[in-house]
Amino acid sequence: MAVRIRLTRMGSRNKPVYRIVASDSRRPRDGQYIEQIGTYNPAIDEVKVNEEVAMKWLSQGALPTDTARSLLSKKGVMAKFAESKKGNK
Repeated sequence: MAVRIRLTRMGSRNKPVYRIVASDSRRPRDGQYIEQIGTYNPAIDEVKVNEEVAMKWLSQGALPTDTARSLLSKKGVMAKFAESKKGNK
């Protein structure tokens, strides 16, 4: 199973709010997901991420989409993941 970290759209018309989720890549965008990692509200540019859950999925090989990668980088999760990979070698 190929797991991706991506966004699912929530909220009402013209007022989107996104969930950052770990999902099977074959599922539809707003379909069933495995676990919720955080939220993103573009109206106020607010990103909330559970870093422990995000690190767990990244360490298990989940690939983030480009948008999810930029949001995780904004919160410093990608830098921590890179340090943990560097420390293991």
